[in-house]
Formats: sequence, structure tokens, C-alpha cells
Amino acid sequence: MTYDAADVIVGCLESLMAARGTGPEAGDLRVVVVDNASTDDTVQVIRDWAAGRAPFAPPEGGLPFAMAPVAYPVPLTEGGPDLVPAADAGITLIHSGANRGFAGGVNLGLAALARDPAIGHFWVLNPDCMVPAASLAAVRARLAEIPEYGLLGGRVIYLESGVIQMDAGLMNRWTGVTGNFNFGGPLSSPPPQASDMVFISGASMVASRTFYDTAGPMKEDYFLYYEEVDWALRRGALPLVYCPGFDIYHLGGSSIGSAAVGRLRAAPFSLYFKHRSRIRFQRRFHPWALPVAWAFSLAQAARTALLRRSPAGAWAILTGSFGLPVPRAVRARLNPDACAHAFQPRQKS
Repeated sequence: MTYDAADVIVGCLESLMAARGTGPEAGDLRVVVVDNASTDDTVQVIRDWAAGRAPFAPPEGGLPFAMAPVAYPVPLTEGGPDLVPAADAGITLIHSGANRGFAGGVNLGLAALARDPAIGHFWVLNPDCMVPAASLAAVRARLAEIPEYGLLGGRVIYLESGVIQMDAGLMNRWTGVTGNFNFGGPLSSPPPQASDMVFISGASMVASRTFYDTAGPMKEDYFLYYEEVDWALRRGALPLVYCPGFDIYHLGGSSIGSAAVGRLRAAPFSLYFKHRSRIRFQRRFHPWALPVAWAFSLAQAARTALLRRSPAGAWAILTGSFGLPVPRAVRARLNPDACAHAFQPRQKS
């Protein structure tokens, strides 16, 4: 799913095409991009890249993995939400028509692919991620050896620093606060055990057809954050699976102002949706813990105001947590269509 991803989408698509290759297994991977009405040049950048007019240029310092050359032009098919991705299409670009949020865009792509009963696995990948060919091979091998699963993930690595962003998701059931297993650790860190995993990173996760048919699409009332946590907790008895060697390189959080290694102060826009989504998640899955979750919000707001000297950030936490009127600075980041999706009423559980 893309929204104002002009600066990063070409690297993602180039790496996918290079990893897919041209052999008999190439047809196993169908690439669908859902554009959430980007306001920048994302769509034109994709068209220019696919036509070979603007080929991918590696970053100045190079990449931590090698990529095979991609043959241009790359076939590109475009259409609206009802477009069915063809099996032989290079890239399918679906125009969503509005900024539907992360889950809204992803759900359009999942629904388009799910119309083909031959597709047994769905891979959700952020546009600011790059995929080594070895990672795709690792996923294919892992899927061949496991009988059944719900969601599968691997290691998400910060592209710039080379440290781990996430191996799996953790969660405190009392506060609803999530964490990243091995966050900031070296690549030599041991992977998580199954008992460590609460959810899979939304930056890169593979869902089985059984899981999709059982759990259904993602809840869209979060807009940002917690969609993948909610999804994982609706998997029933289907297990979460870690795939060794499934490494993804991620720029991570730059467009919405999330905190990251070396960037520890989140923007008010990010804080509003993160805390609103956390409370919505707790109300849905752990309603008995809501008083603790609200107390955590108050503590975080005080900390943000006093220690980080960010009254706007503190107000964003409070308004998101307690259902107060949305700050003007948050609304200003979204156009009217996006606001209609972002501030819709909560969906039923």
C-alpha cells in the first residue's frame, strides 16, 4: 500500500522484481500496489520506473545485499478497486480513490488477490522496504515445510543503521503497549521462540489463505497502528511462525513521524493515532484493563509535556486516548476524504 511514497517505492519494486527472477517460480509472486490517492508523484514514479524511463539508482553507500538486474519495461496494469490482478502481470496498480489508511488500502489488495482461489498466501509489504532474493527463497522453503499457519514473519532490519527493527511483536496486556523483539539489536541476535511472538510486523507479514478466510480482512477503524496486532489476535488456533532468513530492509516510520533508533521523539500526528489505536485495541480485546491503559496515557502525556517539552505531543496523547476533539494539527495532515476514513466510528468487534 502506498501513500506519498514517491521517494521509496521504486527501491521496493525493483527489489521484488529482482528477487522474483525470471525462472519457473517467477509466476508464484504477484505484485499488487494499492495507491491510497497519493498527493505526490508516487503513481507517475511507478509508471516511469516500469517503462524504464527512471530506473532504480542504489543509494550512495550501496545496499547490504546484491540485486539481479531487472529487465525493462516491466508490464504495468492499472485500474480501480475492482481490478483483478492477472497471473502474468508484472505489476498491478490499484487506485483506491482515497486515503483509506493502512488497513483500508491493504484490504483492497487482499480482496483483489483473494478472488483467485489458486492463491494460498498473501504477503503484506511496506513500500519503504527492500527484499533480498535470499529472503524470498527462505519464505518459499519455509512454507513448503509447515503444514498450517496463520501469519508468518521474519526479521525487519533498519536499512540505514543495519540493526534490527523487529523480529516479532510483543505486548503488555494491561497497558496495550507493544514492543519489538530484538529492537535495536545486532544481526547476530537469536530469533524469537514461538512463545515470544504476539504478532507479526505489519511492515512485512505473510498470511495464509486459511487465516484470511477465517479472520477476514483487517479492521479499518484504527487507520494507523495496531491493525496487525488486532489481526494476529483474531487467528484462533492458527500459529504464528518465524521464518529464519526472511530478512527485510526497512526505512521505517519517516512519513508519519514514528520514533525509531536515533529518532526517539515521535510527532503529534503519530502520537495521536498510536494512543487512540491502543485504547481502541484494549477496548476490543482487554476491556478489563482499560483503567490501567488510561492511566498509562496520563503518565505518558505528563512525561511528554515535562521531560520532552512537547505540549502538542502531550495533547495529542490525551485527545487520542480519551476521545476528545481531534487536534487541528492532526486534521490538517489529512484531506477531507482521508478524514472521513480516519475519524469514522469504531467498528464492532
